[in-house]
Amino acid sequence: MIDAGSPYGIATATDGALWFTLAHEGRIGRLVPGQEPVIHQLEPADGQPMVITPGPDGAMWFTEGKFGEPGRVCRITPDGTVTTHAAQSPYGIVAGPDGAMWFTQMQPGAIGRIGADGTMTEFAVPLDGGGMPSFITAGPDDALWFTLNQGNAIGRVSPSGEMTFHPLPTEGAAPVGITLGPDDALWFVEIGAGQVGRIDTSGKITEYPLPDRAARPHAITTGPDGALWFTEWAAGRLGRITTDGTIEEHPLLAVPGEDGSERKAEPHGVTVGPDRALWVALEAGALARIP
Repeated sequence: MIDAGSPYGIATATDGALWFTLAHEGRIGRLVPGQEPVIHQLEPADGQPMVITPGPDGAMWFTEGKFGEPGRVCRITPDGTVTTHAAQSPYGIVAGPDGAMWFTQMQPGAIGRIGADGTMTEFAVPLDGGGMPSFITAGPDDALWFTLNQGNAIGRVSPSGEMTFHPLPTEGAAPVGITLGPDDALWFVEIGAGQVGRIDTSGKITEYPLPDRAARPHAITTGPDGALWFTEWAAGRLGRITTDGTIEEHPLLAVPGEDGSERKAEPHGVTVGPDRALWVALEAGALARIP
């Protein structure tokens, strides 16, 4: 476990390092396993950096999306140089099949695209209230798939901006994290219902209830073992689900506080590191490595 401020998002770069956001400190960290982390201070420092992901250009991209205020989509190079693009309430972000960066905009309910030349395009989500799009990932079908946290659905957007929506069977499921699984389906977590979901490209949805429905799963990724791994924010655990629906749960260590007390782990982001281990961002104040 590595002490590191208040980590929220985490991702592995093509440069062999882990990059992570420090949401409350307004910083971005870079860690090569086995070395001390390098921290880059953002200006201004109150943008609340959230989700981070590798881009097709060798840089990392992240969102600053303090809810209800203008935000930014940012690019950071390995040496810490930052460039920014103004956006309203950005949150999830991923490189698309077209070489552009795609991101969600929670408050206006839109999907944004930044092309290689810096041109920004916005596609409104045609749902009442916008549905609050959250995480977004590239699918197996040359489209982008995203969760609608308040729309209680999974959305799909083509590179040209055409959208389709798939309502979830469980009311109030409030999906958040989503990732492409090893079976070419999209896997997601339902923070409101305490379930993991699977949707294939035909729109067929399967839901798997967790043993603890109050665990509040947040982020999900495909692990090096061919299973899906997800964070349980409220329970302080890391979950694992196989493609046939078998679920395991692994407790995460509490994080020592400055006063000697222990804080619940509060896991958010999870990724496969350059060392093929799972790395988890614990907002309580650490990065955890699970071999």
